Amino acid sequence: MNLWLAYLIALLLWPGLIGATLLGWLYMWFIRKLSARFQGRQGPPFYQPFFDFIKLLGKENIVPAGINRVLYYGLPILSLVSIVFALALIPVPGNPIQSFPGDLIVFIYLLETPALCEILAGFSTRSPYGQVGASREAMMSLGYNVPFLAAVIAVAVHAGSYNLNVLAKTPLSWVSLAAAVAFFLSLPARLKSNPFSIANAEQEVVAGAHTEYSGIALALFELSHTLELVAMINLFAVLFLSPITSGWVTGVAYLLLSVLLIVLITLIGNATARLKLNQAFRFYWRWGAAAAAVAIVFAFIF
Repeated sequence: MNLWLAYLIALLLWPGLIGATLLGWLYMWFIRKLSARFQGRQGPPFYQPFFDFIKLLGKENIVPAGINRVLYYGLPILSLVSIVFALALIPVPGNPIQSFPGDLIVFIYLLETPALCEILAGFSTRSPYGQVGASREAMMSLGYNVPFLAAVIAVAVHAGSYNLNVLAKTPLSWVSLAAAVAFFLSLPARLKSNPFSIANAEQEVVAGAHTEYSGIALALFELSHTLELVAMINLFAVLFLSPITSGWVTGVAYLLLSVLLIVLITLIGNATARLKLNQAFRFYWRWGAAAAAVAIVFAFIF
């Protein structure tokens, strides 16, 4: 296959924009449906995330006075583009792009860009709610990235490579188990789920960093968050599932793993109350750091 065509397919079809969007909307519906069932409600139909996105696209775009319009629209675009490129690097089944040395480092940089864009967006709008939400997101990123980065680095050190395709073929070990625990600890905060939905707490900061965003700009930020959910599940599957599956079994195992992770995150979110910022930060620098330390130590021992 032509290299440019392969990149085009990976970016636009699978595992990029269109495929990940459809899968992400399915995940978001499942989360909302499951939350509703936990709370004794009916929940939305499966097409609701699509309708929500279309409704945002049809809303009027209101740019607050005194804000740089290029920055206002450029940040959500950059957020979406970066996460699409990150998705295209993950060696999931059907990805036509060949992995290259060091693509794990590129992936992490791209994966962190949406959070940085949200932080900049919150401060650039000059809204007190947006600035509080942005500062909370900045603080939380210093917490949840400790176990996340440690998990990824531990697996890479154990495999002796920063190539995602090599990591996907590395046999499971005690390092993988410790890294999986550390990785999972970072998921609720990265996905802004309770008890770590501090940066976008509606009762306190309206919509966090997105308070002054509307219309297509808000739609792009929401889509970026949806794609980030898919990227995190894809990465988890590549690191901790791919070494034990092959062929059509991979697709089934990937689906089961996705459901399991979503159920666990949703269950935790519905069973817990939102923590304060200092409590969440303390949690990650205590238990998250402990899980990270175990994963790193195991990587050098085994």
